[in-house]
Amino acid sequence: MKDDKPLVCALYARVSTTDQDCSSQLNEMRAFCERRGHQIYAEYVDEGWSGKNQERPQFARVLRDANAKQRKFDAIVVYKLDRFGRSVLHLMESVERLNRRGVRLIACSQSLDTDDDTATGRLMLQILAAVAEFERAMIVERVKAGLVAAKKRGVRIGRARKAVDQTAIMALHLRGKTERQIARELRLPKTLVHSNIKRIAA
Repeated sequence: MKDDKPLVCALYARVSTTDQDCSSQLNEMRAFCERRGHQIYAEYVDEGWSGKNQERPQFARVLRDANAKQRKFDAIVVYKLDRFGRSVLHLMESVERLNRRGVRLIACSQSLDTDDDTATGRLMLQILAAVAEFERAMIVERVKAGLVAAKKRGVRIGRARKAVDQTAIMALHLRGKTERQIARELRLPKTLVHSNIKRIAA
């Protein structure tokens, strides 16, 4: 990572559900900037937004500020790459837009910097983005396999709308969410979440 001069940095943090907060991410990024003498321009925080959603309000705002006629900062700092985006195509498009404006993307916990002078950083960016997308695809495949196995055991999956609900429930369950968190995120009764997990995972 190239740290020969202090940078003006925008901090971007994101969590997927409203019952989480970004304080730990922000604390790490602030400490990172302090250690290197970087100046913090602003903090942009999206709470309750999936990394797959390209319409995140603060994400859109930080990109607008990065593309302003008079550049407001030198780099966008995130805690981990998957906080910025989880689709390889979307991530690469965003990075290219930043590069055209001379703005770097830094993932402080992964020693990753997209500065044009660091070819290794750009290679790592593509590898990590691919891994993040692969992990999400594997979760979807595991959910589909679980639904197929449940059908073979005679479990009634229900109409298509219900199947989509069950897929979402199991995807969040496999990501380590509690039943209470899943119920809140999907706006479902906790008893329904519990019965679906118990029935499909049996």
